[in-house]
Amino acid sequence: MAKNTIYFFILLFCISCSSVKKLPSSESVAISRLKLLDVYDIPYNYQYNNTTVGGLSSIDYNAKTREYYMVCDDRSNINPARFYTAKINLNNDLIDTIIFTAQTFLRNEKNELYPNNKQDPKNVPDPEGMRYNSHKKELIWSSEGERIINSKDTIISNPSINVIDKKGNLKSSFVLPQNLVMQSVEKGPRQNGVLEGMTFGENNKYLFVNVEEALYEDGPRAETEPNKAFVRFFKFDVASQKNIAQYAYELDPVAHKPTPSNAYKVNGIPDILYLSNNKMLVIERSFSTGRLPCTIKIYLADLTNATDISENVSLIKKTNFIPANKKLLLNMDSLGIFTDNIEGVTFGPRLKNNHQTLLFIADNNFNSFQRSQVFLFEIIP
Repeated sequence: MAKNTIYFFILLFCISCSSVKKLPSSESVAISRLKLLDVYDIPYNYQYNNTTVGGLSSIDYNAKTREYYMVCDDRSNINPARFYTAKINLNNDLIDTIIFTAQTFLRNEKNELYPNNKQDPKNVPDPEGMRYNSHKKELIWSSEGERIINSKDTIISNPSINVIDKKGNLKSSFVLPQNLVMQSVEKGPRQNGVLEGMTFGENNKYLFVNVEEALYEDGPRAETEPNKAFVRFFKFDVASQKNIAQYAYELDPVAHKPTPSNAYKVNGIPDILYLSNNKMLVIERSFSTGRLPCTIKIYLADLTNATDISENVSLIKKTNFIPANKKLLLNMDSLGIFTDNIEGVTFGPRLKNNHQTLLFIADNNFNSFQRSQVFLFEIIP
């Protein structure tokens, strides 16, 4: 089903618009199952506005303008840190075209482009999540920060949650709780396992973010056998930009054993999407060396009865908490198709039958053997 050509004819966009309807509020979406409609591949090393398109780590939909925002996790190594704006046009319930319409560089508090590792390794961003605030007509993005501890150097850079305008200019940053501060000792976030998923809730009153893997003090990383690998969801008040609650979520084991057995493996949460009444979609992405596809599981999570663990310094030492309830909605292994490194999810427009769509995007890590896939699903109520 994958297509590998991106067209730039506005006429095609106008035609395809007639097949979709405006996105309603995601606060009332009910989901019983997901039906795959199409998969679209963005060509490897596709060039737009003198930048290389790849590393697409998030996707969000602006229903009013019918455009999508995709943050790129290029750490200013290929081109300056940036996000893309694009049109994803549907026709007969398939992805007809993806048209990139803008590329926007991110800027720091000095209104400068972010540096790369050679220029200033302690201030390099690692963009992972991005959402559009339709109330304020602004964007918010997260950086994972950095934690490199070795005999040659020590680089400590805190994660961040940043509010920007549509031109990429920094407006403000959220206040992070102490357990999200990077440290040189084994406490706080792990390297490359920090702020990944991000979603607004309750009509943009709250922002939920999650760490991809367990904090050091909360327990081990996921293994191939169940080992109580808990990650944290952080609930922020958007008005004050402060953390007001934290919740535990237990990860599944890594789906497949790596080859060789001591090689790299991981299971974590790359993105979340709020539904309503403390419920959200959660993506669990598992990868094991020796197996190119990722195992992608989509869960329905419910925070209603989960314990606020803000005061729990360690989930190992204090175990009398209730984690979020989770129910498997879809294991993409069952689709019988190749699934790459899916890192983002968003609601899209409605189909002709008035069913809601859901779109996922895969980060190809700028590797020729990976794919920048866009998945289109129909939500069956």
